[in-house]
Amino acid sequence: MCWIYTPVDFCAMKYRFTLAQSPVYLATKKRALKKMGAAPLRHRHHSIFSFLMLIVLLMASTISLADNAPLWPRFLADLNPQAVFPGADRLGDIEGSPPVAPVFKGDEQFGYVFVNSDYVNSTGYSGKPIHMMISVDMKSIIRKVLLVEHHEPIVSIGIPEKRIVSILDKYTGLNLSVFASGIEQDHQMDAMSGATVTVMVMDDTIIHSGIKVARAYGLGGLKPEKRKSGPSYELKKDFDTVQDWISLISDGSVRRLKITLGQINQAFEATNNIPAIDQAEEGDPSEVFIELYAGLVSAPSIGRSLLGEAEYKNLLKRLEPGQQAILLAGNGRYSFKGSGYVRGGIFDRFQIIQGDTSIRFHDRFHQRLRRIAADGTSKFVDVDLFRIPTDLNFDPALPWHLELLVSRFTSATKKAFLTFDMNYELPKKYLQLKSVDTSNEALAPTDTPLWQKMWCVKLFEIFMLSLILIALTIVFFFQNELAIHPKLTDRIRIGFLVVTLFGIGFYANAQLSVVNILTVFNA
Repeated sequence: MCWIYTPVDFCAMKYRFTLAQSPVYLATKKRALKKMGAAPLRHRHHSIFSFLMLIVLLMASTISLADNAPLWPRFLADLNPQAVFPGADRLGDIEGSPPVAPVFKGDEQFGYVFVNSDYVNSTGYSGKPIHMMISVDMKSIIRKVLLVEHHEPIVSIGIPEKRIVSILDKYTGLNLSVFASGIEQDHQMDAMSGATVTVMVMDDTIIHSGIKVARAYGLGGLKPEKRKSGPSYELKKDFDTVQDWISLISDGSVRRLKITLGQINQAFEATNNIPAIDQAEEGDPSEVFIELYAGLVSAPSIGRSLLGEAEYKNLLKRLEPGQQAILLAGNGRYSFKGSGYVRGGIFDRFQIIQGDTSIRFHDRFHQRLRRIAADGTSKFVDVDLFRIPTDLNFDPALPWHLELLVSRFTSATKKAFLTFDMNYELPKKYLQLKSVDTSNEALAPTDTPLWQKMWCVKLFEIFMLSLILIALTIVFFFQNELAIHPKLTDRIRIGFLVVTLFGIGFYANAQLSVVNILTVFNA
């Protein structure tokens, strides 16, 4: 059983503790407090000092958030060329946008060095980017990965940073051109218990930022991705026919990935990882390990069919112009969601990949659903809606695939991983030739950052949460006065518990966690 305590609870505890003392002491204390009309002087001083410290911390975090100076010059200023390329003696001038710096020995160029977060989204468990400096030679082989800045709380207070550094050292020698071509390499993400999300983000950004740089500068024979010279397509907004489940499956509007217990055990046996093989799934080999379905519900016909009319209208209200959304539904022993997102806000068991862009979802882009509305559908354990961030430039008309990550513990702190792909391509009946709008409105720039848009959308929730926090702060600083009124204390306590459970919990899907507190102070 888990107990949740608030400052109001501690007021109640203080009151009950006082009752346990002698009646004479209690009566004397009550008379003294009423006569003073406030808490004793030492409690006043303590409250004032705590309040001033809170103001200082808020001011410090505001100053740090306002410091948006470019990171690349600061990282480069103290960089020793030998640290990224053995034998190198100088760095060339920064070039390109996003920037890279060529690395030389004399007049011979060894390769390039760059920061991963300049090329891909590297947001980690903390909600802040994980900055790594990566060097790639002229053959597109990674020569060094340096962790230069992060705000991951689990690395700061739990796992030694040297263990993360030892994982990054294993990327030395990885051939990006071979990786980009789709040829299998002997590369497996070396995640550890407690820092799985952090390591997964690092792995994604190292590979995808490296491939982008290799393509941009022709390293290892890679060439920039050619822009399609033919016609481009967009979603048909007027095709909104409601279809049943069988029709959606048969024409590829909804795709399926099914893995049985026998198949997952065979896949781990093929890795020759003895500790992982020893953790085989028990049961009938034909039993479903996971049966996963995916559909692009921002396509009107698919959205109305899978979500139902009311839920589809709710989705349209939340989608920004050009934003896309997918629905995932699953059954079986293994959940595509897992529980990592509850603690860290990131879904770590799957990602969407389109071209060189990988998409991992945060809980703020997630909505849990009860069921699929299409006629003839089965009942699913998990039905979830995910909105794709607009800054990732996801194109619904192009193919993409979902990469499912399955893990097994091989020791108390290590896991073995396998990935399974589900390919998705939207049927042509949902697409039409893209019309080019040359009006001034279409050409007008949209410079509003994503975080500002999210705050504007959540103004009501932010206002209400601010009121709740202000009220809770007042209770905290004047808990001595409140403790002498037991009925009022109980009423306020119950009120706050109800608001926390139903408002912050069920309505906002938020979680109070020490990791979130550390994230704020590390921001």
